[in-house]
Amino acid sequence: MSSTFLPVEEQLAVIRRGTVEIIPEEELKSKLEKSRQSGKPLRIKLGCDPTRPDLHLGHSVILRKLRQFQDLGHHAILIIGDFTTLIGDPTGQNKTRPALTPEEIKKNGESYFKQASKILDAEKTEIVYNSEWLGTMGFADVIKLAGHMTVARMLERDDFSKRYTNNEPISLHEFLYPLAQGQDSVHLKSDVELGGTDQKFNLLVGRQLQKDVGQAPQICLMMPLLVGTDGTQKMSKSYDNYIGIDENPNDMYGKSLSIPDDLIYTYFELLTDVATEELPKLAEKAKQDPRNAKHDLAFTITKMYHGEEAANAAREHFEKTIINKGIPDDMPEHKLNVGEEYQLIPLIKDIGFAPSNGEARRLVQQGGVSLNGETITDTNFMFSIHTGDELVLKVGKRKFIKLIG
Repeated sequence: MSSTFLPVEEQLAVIRRGTVEIIPEEELKSKLEKSRQSGKPLRIKLGCDPTRPDLHLGHSVILRKLRQFQDLGHHAILIIGDFTTLIGDPTGQNKTRPALTPEEIKKNGESYFKQASKILDAEKTEIVYNSEWLGTMGFADVIKLAGHMTVARMLERDDFSKRYTNNEPISLHEFLYPLAQGQDSVHLKSDVELGGTDQKFNLLVGRQLQKDVGQAPQICLMMPLLVGTDGTQKMSKSYDNYIGIDENPNDMYGKSLSIPDDLIYTYFELLTDVATEELPKLAEKAKQDPRNAKHDLAFTITKMYHGEEAANAAREHFEKTIINKGIPDDMPEHKLNVGEEYQLIPLIKDIGFAPSNGEARRLVQQGGVSLNGETITDTNFMFSIHTGDELVLKVGKRKFIKLIG
């Protein structure tokens, strides 16, 4: 029969881009060949535990790989891990994560899919919640599932072995997490599971469980963990080195420019749709002309999430406010009560320029806050406003607001 799928080597070229490891690649090739012959798409699984309500470009790396499989004609399954989040995946953690409430998990899951839909083809994405099958398992079912794994095998996991060696606590329920994730693969009969390099053990457990029940084992495809704007740690809100998918265009553009030069190529490869054959040219430009290469990157990323008009405006905003040290024309305004005394630090938090008073205090101490062009370093600074006054508050390099009386 004729197939609508691309030739296998062409599919593999797309799949391999940015990928760290495929276990085993020969089996993936075989699955793709059978898929092409039968006309039946592969089932591609990606699980996400909605521990936070917002996504950053680090999350987009794996979501974009799922979208590439969609564009190749395969079936994308996005698992909202509402049940596994109750356990808490210890991956990459040196201590047990605090559990979220079901209400928090539900709210985060809804936010996750809304933002993920900026990358995925939402209409062609199957959304499932793993509480649908994991939540119905009885104690006997869990004991039977646990029988597929030895303690010695569990301690092969790097994070578990380190914690065990350091006499740090490992709760028994954490051992159940890889098994629960693997059970997802069994239930969904996944052909391929995607994950970051820190998920390798969990993905392999899914492969083993599928073998144990007589299913064709899934292929494990690992993507790199994106290094954040600081150039050292993986991208994370905890490290304040992230670029949010929902960031406004000016911040997205400005933050993209702040990455070290040696990350320019990686960001182009993992975060953009630039043609693979164009990547070597971009690598050379990043070496020879990193400043303009970085502007190209910032524009490309901002355009992807906000459109060309917003990306152009963001570049103009950057050139005016950062390069020329000007004040933007389109500042938001915030009304203050005339004659009332205001503390600067709580005000910065209240207008949304810092997530907490502590973060606002840090910005003030580091000289990142100015009022009408005057840098404020006094953490107890207070001021009032008079009728008709217009004060420009600047926080960081890109956040401006006009305070009016």
